[in-house]
Amino acid sequence: MKPKEHTRQVRDKVVEKFKAGLGYKKISQALNISRSTVQSIIRKWKEYGTTANLPRHGRPPKLTGRARRALIREAAKRPMVTLEELQRSTAQVGESVHRTTISRALHKSGLYGRVARRKPLLKKSHKKSRLQFATSHVGDTANMWRKVLWSDETKIEVFGLNAKRYVWRKTNCTSP
Repeated sequence: MKPKEHTRQVRDKVVEKFKAGLGYKKISQALNISRSTVQSIIRKWKEYGTTANLPRHGRPPKLTGRARRALIREAAKRPMVTLEELQRSTAQVGESVHRTTISRALHKSGLYGRVARRKPLLKKSHKKSRLQFATSHVGDTANMWRKVLWSDETKIEVFGLNAKRYVWRKTNCTSP
């Protein structure tokens, strides 16, 4: 991150002292600024004839630092939040940005979209019925289990929706 710039008054003082005939070292000691900074202020004054801030190169960022930090905080707090939800939350704050911009900001902070692990959503009733089945068949013989028809072809929806869920994770993160 770029350090803060000196105020216009300080830069004008540097130029005044330079016009008075002081050297870079004496100016830097008098104003408590590094010599290279004094040198660059004077170089800019000689080249452009001003100490004002000149227009910068490139487009300024669409997301402010505050909005970017809020996005990162939201994605870390609620990992299953979608880009559309994040986009709506930034629009409520007053900054309308594209999903790609949000994704790029999250990627810069180290958060990436990963497929969440699928695990059975077992309720207490499921656990109770499984335990009841196991206790009722604990004494069954091997001969009885040979009579049971086992099938691998049945698809049972144990996980709820049969869709991939994405979560925001840091790289090499193993937390659920």
